[in-house]
Amino acid sequence: MKTLILGLGNPILSDDSVGLRVAESLKEKLTDRDTTVIESTTSGLGLLDILIGYDQAIIIDAIQTEDDKIGEIYHFKVEDFKAGDHIVSSHGINLAAVLELGGKLGLTLPQYFDIIAVGIPRECPFGEECTPEVQRAIPLAAEVVIKKIGT
Repeated sequence: MKTLILGLGNPILSDDSVGLRVAESLKEKLTDRDTTVIESTTSGLGLLDILIGYDQAIIIDAIQTEDDKIGEIYHFKVEDFKAGDHIVSSHGINLAAVLELGGKLGLTLPQYFDIIAVGIPRECPFGEECTPEVQRAIPLAAEVVIKKIGT
């Protein structure tokens, strides 16, 4: 099964880079030729090109939560999100809407998705380092991904 591990984020917005950092830490650990690890700053429709041709995808990203549990690791499925009806730009389209569009276009997209998210603060200052709480979550999130691949 061709698996994509996709770490998303912004490398200059401190904790928002957590998905990139987790993916970076996984590159040395995941050497199976059927597993590809990618770090990307892409969002919205730009995700379609990355997702084509994989059977399974695990996406790692940051999430701002209502309860402000910084460093907490969350697990979601695509079904937890609904496609938006009001698309303002190609960057404002969420993963569910991207997959729906890809299906309508007849693209070969992953059939299995897992989304691993790390809780971050509501405001992320400019900077290239994560806060200590989020930094501690990076190896934990990486272990969650490794376990997901094994199942």
